[in-house]
Amino acid sequence: MNKFLKIIISILLICLFTGNFAFSYDFENTISNKEYIYKNSSTTINSINPGVYDAAGNTYPGYRGVNQLVIYTPEYGKKTGTNEFGTEAIVINGYVTSISGADSLIPYNGFVISGHGRAKEWINQNVTIGAKIVVDPYLKTITSYITPESYIFEANEKIKEIFSLMKYYAYRNVPYDYTTSVEYLQKSKKALMQAVRGSKEVSKKHSTAAIENADIAIENAIPYYENELKGVWLRPVEKNKKEIENTLDELEEAGINTIFLETYYHAKTIYPSNVLERYGLTNQRQEFVGFDPLMIWITEAHKRNMKLYIWFESFYVGNDNPNYNPIHILNVYPQWANTTKEKYAQKGPISSAIEHNGYFLDPANPRVQDFLLALIDEIITKYEPDGINLDYIRYPQTVGKNSSNYENANWGYTQYARDDFKALYNIDPIEIKKGTPEWETWAKYRQGKISDFVRMVSEMVNKKSSKINITAVIFPDRQKSLDTKMQDWKTWSYKNYVNGFTPLLLSCDYATAKSLLQDIKNNSNPFTNIYAGIFVSFMNGSKDDMLKQIHMSRQLDARGVVIFDYNHFTKDYMNVVSQSAFKPLSDKTLKKIKSGDISNMKLQKYLDKAVKDFYMEEMVINQALNQKQERRKSQENKLKQINNSNNYYYKKEIILSPELQQGMNKK
Repeated sequence: MNKFLKIIISILLICLFTGNFAFSYDFENTISNKEYIYKNSSTTINSINPGVYDAAGNTYPGYRGVNQLVIYTPEYGKKTGTNEFGTEAIVINGYVTSISGADSLIPYNGFVISGHGRAKEWINQNVTIGAKIVVDPYLKTITSYITPESYIFEANEKIKEIFSLMKYYAYRNVPYDYTTSVEYLQKSKKALMQAVRGSKEVSKKHSTAAIENADIAIENAIPYYENELKGVWLRPVEKNKKEIENTLDELEEAGINTIFLETYYHAKTIYPSNVLERYGLTNQRQEFVGFDPLMIWITEAHKRNMKLYIWFESFYVGNDNPNYNPIHILNVYPQWANTTKEKYAQKGPISSAIEHNGYFLDPANPRVQDFLLALIDEIITKYEPDGINLDYIRYPQTVGKNSSNYENANWGYTQYARDDFKALYNIDPIEIKKGTPEWETWAKYRQGKISDFVRMVSEMVNKKSSKINITAVIFPDRQKSLDTKMQDWKTWSYKNYVNGFTPLLLSCDYATAKSLLQDIKNNSNPFTNIYAGIFVSFMNGSKDDMLKQIHMSRQLDARGVVIFDYNHFTKDYMNVVSQSAFKPLSDKTLKKIKSGDISNMKLQKYLDKAVKDFYMEEMVINQALNQKQERRKSQENKLKQINNSNNYYYKKEIILSPELQQGMNKK
């Protein structure tokens, strides 16, 4: 009997840790036996609604581990809680409605597919807007189907987005040339109706044309805002003046007006630093020895009427192992290293597994603060930049507050901080338990150390020059930032320590990004400028997603955007933003607007009629889609036949496209 109980308990524990004990969420896991399939692909689900640990027993953000594919349903919570090193797809009523990046909102009537590593690659290759998703929670498989309806769905959504964008700007007091958008919107609508009414064999051709025309319409639907920061974070690799000029010319052409230049990172500077030399550290990054790139960047940026902010990695010192470098900052100053409660007694520096295996300095240590302040003072005195952008202005990220390992994974248990805290409150932080009043005091102590440093930077910079803007890289979700990073950015805003924030919007999804930015707005002083940090290109999101986030930042009255980062801001993305959103109107167009040939009043009248017409057309579109859904619902049996040779699930009667059928026959 005891042996039987042990088996039952083991099964229950496995189910608890993998989140697969019960599924009250009703997954749609059938597909019509008359569907016409262009492409389908299946893979294994590692976990559904994981809790406490991921499927491999780890405590990564969102409990999504290495190479894992995870499904999050509304039962899991409001958001996935994942980090930026993956991709996510949002599914509503069986269709993929958007591709996200991290920490996505979980729809009440759907779920989120989340992948890292190999699972991320599977999503990128097989899951698109409009794809039909079939989940079998018992066999733990997921299948993506691309059908004619997938393309129709995507085109239809894009057209509705165009109407929404044009309507927004039609009622704004901004010069707006909508003529190109209207032209390609008409082409897109025509092609979409041809796709709906045509045979399945030609539907893809017309719906693809509808999507392509809609893309052009969207590119031209977002107008230029003159008084808006249009920035990019940039880690320099240019080795001479000519290369720097070429990069600046390229960014100027793309419409960028502000460079956030990574100047101090991994405990080294791009310029020759007297401060680093005085501290016995390497005084310049090896790749720049022999010239001063920072001086050239600032001089050349100003020639182009571009501003340059110093991107400064405050407490992060990189992921190079200090043991292999005798003059690594943590070898020269080992007492500066940050550590966790779990490993406070361990000798040598401690790296953070969820922070690129990187190492961090102790924000509580006044010697650390003096060192960083001396560097900032050196930069603003010698180079007079337009601004400072404080990054890694926080403790290393820990696991979520509800994790069983939260207490031990917390950072800040250095000898200096413990002694200082004990002198103030008569207790060693090592003895403090999560959930007690002392724990809250310990958290506020660490949050206060970060805030004190921001205050000191502010006071020092303002004494030197009132023209240098102080901005900080922050994470949305104020409570989560307090709990997992000890970052109390609300205090910085209301005490006017900073001029602005560059919050990291780690998502490609419009709704998720909007909720993140709204949280910043809700918890900030109205006089603190918000510059939305857009990660779409970093996460390999669509060009539409980048444009929609620029639009979203304007909806929430942000003062501009900063794109992360130059290395991922490829020509495709540059071409899209420079089409209209970052491109000033020509004198010829401005004359047409002034004369009334192009006017918002005309656009408003056009939209009133066009939207009504499209709603009538959409009834036909929805009827076509609903007919397919009704056939799918009429199926009583799940998809059972498995082709083991290619891992695809399909029914005998499913109609495959000629291309897919040919590929299946070869296998």
